[in-house]
Amino acid sequence: MIWLRVSRQNPDRRLIRRAAGIALHGGLVVYPTDTVYGLGTNPLNEGAVARVYEAKRRSRDKPLPVLVSGLEAAERLAELPQEALVLAEKYWPGALTIIVYAKPVVPCIVTGCSGKVALRVPGDRVALLLIEEAGGALIGTSANISGQPSPRTAEEAVRQLGRVIDVVVDAGPALHGRPSTVIDLTEKPPRVVREGVLEAKRVLRELGYG
Repeated sequence: MIWLRVSRQNPDRRLIRRAAGIALHGGLVVYPTDTVYGLGTNPLNEGAVARVYEAKRRSRDKPLPVLVSGLEAAERLAELPQEALVLAEKYWPGALTIIVYAKPVVPCIVTGCSGKVALRVPGDRVALLLIEEAGGALIGTSANISGQPSPRTAEEAVRQLGRVIDVVVDAGPALHGRPSTVIDLTEKPPRVVREGVLEAKRVLRELGYG
């Protein structure tokens, strides 16, 4: 396991590029986000995504979220309705995950074969640099065993996941320490899947609901 300590204020791009290269080629990376520490890899590499499920002991019928570097990267992976664009303008980068219909490029293993994908642009400088260096997208599930507490630090993530991790990007504690709010835009009206950092009612009001 490679452990890379990175400053949030002045991140060393060489270290981030090294971690991104490992993830891009199928390695598992623990990395900081604005919410909790994430477990990532190349979302277009089915074998690598299978390793994420195994590491988390997560059921394959539960889709994995994807963190993207921005709207352009999101549009490469999914169909974005007007409601998604409204929320992205307001809350990205930030602690809002939106569920939309995936494009064929996204493997079935990522979506749980649902045809839907959960996307977010994190509000964390180190995470964004890592995602950019990895081609614009990384699996963005929390770095924990399924059902266990989401980790706020790299140490907590490693205690849970152990030696299956290939590289750790440690930038200190995650800002919020709580997961993102998740809204499913494939349903009418949009459905709140998880109440997280953002108040879901406030998010829905942006779309004219509630």
